[in-house]
Amino acid sequence: MNLPAADLIAPDVLADVQRHADAFARRDPFRHVVIDGFFADAYIRRLLEQFPDFARGNARNEAGELGAKSTVERIRELGPAYAALDDLIQTRPFLDWVGRVTGIGDLLYDPWYFGGGTHENRSGQDLDPHIDFNRHPVEPWHRRLNLIVYLNPVWDAAWGGSLELHSDPRADEDRVTTITPAFNRCVIFETTEWSWHGFPRIEIPAEHADVSRRSIALYFYTRERPAEELAATHSTIYVDRPLPAHIRAGRTLDEADLQTLRVLLKRRDQHVQRLYRDVASLTDQLEQAKAAIEGGRIGRWSYLARRLLTRLKS
Repeated sequence: MNLPAADLIAPDVLADVQRHADAFARRDPFRHVVIDGFFADAYIRRLLEQFPDFARGNARNEAGELGAKSTVERIRELGPAYAALDDLIQTRPFLDWVGRVTGIGDLLYDPWYFGGGTHENRSGQDLDPHIDFNRHPVEPWHRRLNLIVYLNPVWDAAWGGSLELHSDPRADEDRVTTITPAFNRCVIFETTEWSWHGFPRIEIPAEHADVSRRSIALYFYTRERPAEELAATHSTIYVDRPLPAHIRAGRTLDEADLQTLRVLLKRRDQHVQRLYRDVASLTDQLEQAKAAIEGGRIGRWSYLARRLLTRLKS
């Protein structure tokens, strides 16, 4: 495939499109593919060197609090390596290559990088199972694919932080596929109403205190999507993690157990508070719309009609 800046992606990755397509189509638990050695060796080293400092990104969570995750959406500003990536992923040949792997054609690049860009997660961070927002915040596009490449030269699966793909985190028979965030590993997966994903709490030992979980996340869209995948527009939908299996009747809780419970309760409270804020915002918008309608000519005629109807009934 003749891609602009094709030296950025490993040649064998580009050549093995059919093998990747076969893996993507297996639906275990939903459509995805893992591609190791995604970027060319020299290029991914440049991406790692130009990865932004934690303090440069947005480290506030959905509750507005400073957390252990930092993101930079506008990757083009991070240096020449990221500008080259930005150039590449908006080209039609690259989008068509991803389309051949996934079977999703006419893919669109997101110039705003909403929710994407560079992600850095420190020890203590986790991500509850969720499905992603399904519409672009600005354009009338459907979100279809996530493409994530990990930049972690050192990572032990025992530290947590592995990507987990769920069949249904709300079900007792939930099936989970675990993917360690190894260096230069790419994961491409569909974003649908059943593509539940997240990662467990990161616990990095003291001797590796300078290590964090780093990745580049790219999201792709289409103008249309199959009818069986359509759903009402929604934001990210989370499922709170259940109690760990070892916390059960008869167990004497230790300090680690109590900390686990505190974290779970705080997370649930944050999600409830976010929902309350969303409901309050929608209520305010409805009140403003109602006031605007009633303040206009149609509103005045409606008011007089209600008064007349009341009199006639009496």
